[in-house]
Amino acid sequence: MIGAVIGDIAGSRFEFDNYRAKDFELMNRDCFFTDDTVMSLAICRALLKTKPDRSDLSQLAISSMQEIGRHYPTCGYGERFQRWMFSDDPRPYNSFGNGSAMRVSGCGYVAESIEDARKLAVAVTEVTHNHPEGIKGAEATAVAVYLARTGADMTTIREHIEANYYKIDFTLDEIRPTNAFNETCQDTVPQALAAFFESTSFEDAVRNAVSVGGDSDTLAAITCGIAEAYFGVPSALRAEAETFLDERTLGLLREFEARYPGKQAD
Repeated sequence: MIGAVIGDIAGSRFEFDNYRAKDFELMNRDCFFTDDTVMSLAICRALLKTKPDRSDLSQLAISSMQEIGRHYPTCGYGERFQRWMFSDDPRPYNSFGNGSAMRVSGCGYVAESIEDARKLAVAVTEVTHNHPEGIKGAEATAVAVYLARTGADMTTIREHIEANYYKIDFTLDEIRPTNAFNETCQDTVPQALAAFFESTSFEDAVRNAVSVGGDSDTLAAITCGIAEAYFGVPSALRAEAETFLDERTLGLLREFEARYPGKQAD
């Protein structure tokens, strides 16, 4: 799970000030964790607490996102999600925002099959982002993480994504000069996947994702959740990223990884 957190932190300072090259300082003191980290870890807690049959997972996703998210009211939520998070009667609001995809990396670690990854993603997504494109983005991300974690090679992962979710018919170099900020799944998730497919290491995946511009923190969180499962995270980078977390978020991360360990690159 640290992969998605690292992507979020690395991309945070570039969300509204894109840097379209790969030669940036990875963990700068101007970086910080955003709602991407908070909600990813909230979903992780729901996954840890759910019953074996997952019948309560959607309700746990609601309570976990609300309880944990309210501790961080200014960390970057979208307007509609902010209202949902503080609502006494939270209901889905037909969103196809990329928030559905940035928070589901944990589903790929818990899943026991592709179909299980898909079902877990739907259960934690439809409580807010119940638009088909919102669910599609979440499914694609969770499935890619599952495939990467279970040893599929890059070609196999790409073929599955293109057959079932998105055609990645562009390169980062083609879109980088003009890529604009966009918070939709249908824009962000294919770009995040392309950043992973063009990468040669975890660090290269981070740099790809940030350099393409757009919604940098969320795009990188999605890319790097997959990249961790595929490449693993260098221990030094993991240790540095943990210094950006507070006691609550670090505790949630460690609790999840105690049961579902992340992959180490060295």
